[in-house]
Amino acid sequence: MTAIYYVEDDADIAENVKTYLEQRQMEVSVFDSVAGAKEALRRRRPELLLADRNMPDGSGDELCRLVRRLWGGQVPVLYLTVRGGTADIVGGFENGADDYVVKPFALEVLYSRILALLRRSSRVEEMHLSCGCLSLDRERQAVFCRQEEIRLSSLEYQILLLLMENKGKTVTRKQLLEQVWDSGGNFVNDNTLTVAMKRLREKLHNPSCLKTIRSFGYRMEESI
Repeated sequence: MTAIYYVEDDADIAENVKTYLEQRQMEVSVFDSVAGAKEALRRRRPELLLADRNMPDGSGDELCRLVRRLWGGQVPVLYLTVRGGTADIVGGFENGADDYVVKPFALEVLYSRILALLRRSSRVEEMHLSCGCLSLDRERQAVFCRQEEIRLSSLEYQILLLLMENKGKTVTRKQLLEQVWDSGGNFVNDNTLTVAMKRLREKLHNPSCLKTIRSFGYRMEESI
């Protein structure tokens, strides 16, 4: 199911939207405060953030900026706003929002906007992989730990890419040895793999999402 975080302080609106979307096979988690949503966002990556831009304890812009810091463009942000003024809309886009819907809105319209953003983000996600604090941009062959770009060797990059492509699955040392190679195009040996993994961990600041499965292999998984 598509996981959506919905930030809304109006309980009636929140319940109507949640019911409508869940009937369409979406998993909706409702938060009535910016603080609660921030805490949840740091624990888990949703597939879309739906947020009232003006909340009693803060602004949806804070959440949007947090999402962009954590996952770049992988999580689309859709604002709900009671104001249709140009300044309000432009301000939201400047903070990273992807689209907006003005209250009051028809649920069918909201649903169509959500589907459009999910289709767009699925194309983006093909080029961007993430796990925990790490993100990998296939197009640029760039790796980031939070906002810091990490310089990796060709071998280290290949190892990380293979692990992230198989997030949630254990990749055996044998698989790594068969599928990665050094800068000269040669398959690596067991000792080279051990050294490369050690250097990779160090460069990535020993991320908790990179697990060692003793005497077997490695696995990337989201930390709970």
